[in-house]
Amino acid sequence: MRIIDLSHPIDAGHPRYAIERTVKGDLAKGDLFQATTLRLGCHGFTHVDARRHFFLDGKTIEQTELDALVGEAIVVDLMDTAPNEAIGPEKLAARAGDVTQGARVLLKTGWHRHRNFYDVAFWRDAPYLTREGATWLRDTGLRTIAYDFPQDYCIRQLLDGVVAPVEEHVTHDILLRAGVHMIEYLTNTAEITASRVFLSAAPLKIVGADGAPARVYAIEGWPK
Repeated sequence: MRIIDLSHPIDAGHPRYAIERTVKGDLAKGDLFQATTLRLGCHGFTHVDARRHFFLDGKTIEQTELDALVGEAIVVDLMDTAPNEAIGPEKLAARAGDVTQGARVLLKTGWHRHRNFYDVAFWRDAPYLTREGATWLRDTGLRTIAYDFPQDYCIRQLLDGVVAPVEEHVTHDILLRAGVHMIEYLTNTAEITASRVFLSAAPLKIVGADGAPARVYAIEGWPK
């Protein structure tokens, strides 16, 4: 059995995500304990989107079913995906033909091999799903999808302060709207060698939140 950590570390030094980190107590000076306080957004680093992120009638993160985020997942091998490639239904149909109703799906591009998560090029040069690709995935009846790349083209525009309409956030507009659970910004996916893994992506149970950070990992060779 092998455990593969798919989570980005939450680091106060990240250039895109504003994090406030304070530490109370100094063990080196003889204090009894050290206690860290963080202030961070629910959609930075590796995280899970709740449907409430975009839709008023959607569940919040503490209402999201854990069994949608924990269990066997199909790994779709997209490791030959190029920078700025538009991933459409043709490629998905060729690689994800075994995705069926209710499946958990992990799209494995290995994007972390090409661009550093701490560099703006991680977003500006990323591959992305087309609207037709997102529609193809929705029509398989999958329950959950995990990405290791910024999956909507318009995400890169946020770097310039441009907030696109919902129609351009194609995976949110098509998949999240349809109730598909979304796990975003995985890393280290190139370490996955199996076509199916046990995936755990349990988010923090934050009441009323539209998403939450998660420690995501995959297990290969787990007891079935």
